[in-house]
Amino acid sequence: MEPSPSTRRRAGAVALLTVLWLLAALLLLGWTFAIGIQGWADQHGNGGADPAEPSRRGSWVLLSLYLTAAGGPVVIAVVAFAGRLMRTGAVYLSLALLLGAFGLPFGEAAARDLVPPPPVPSAPGGCQEHSGGDTRCPGG
Repeated sequence: MEPSPSTRRRAGAVALLTVLWLLAALLLLGWTFAIGIQGWADQHGNGGADPAEPSRRGSWVLLSLYLTAAGGPVVIAVVAFAGRLMRTGAVYLSLALLLGAFGLPFGEAAARDLVPPPPVPSAPGGCQEHSGGDTRCPGG
């Protein structure tokens, strides 16, 4: 029994989405590597660059990689289920769950690195009484 033309189109859409998903993940993985190499070169070359900048960019790219790696199979599974390719959709949904669970610590760490630290509390203000009964403020 030969598949119908509509089934072939659906399978073609799933194949195209798979190729695009893999290319996007590989591109982001390469970008992450390039940022790491750049940070390493700045650290060892005394380039004078802000050491937090490669870390911030790396966190953005790593978070994007996690969302792409886990979210891509979800999109492909939805397209497969909509095209009535149930087994294919189940495989991609399982892959999404596996990649999401595996990458969760990395995605969570990258998201945590992107949140700015809370501001440092300032020193207590106001005048303090000094020994000897002097109530003047320090410094004036």
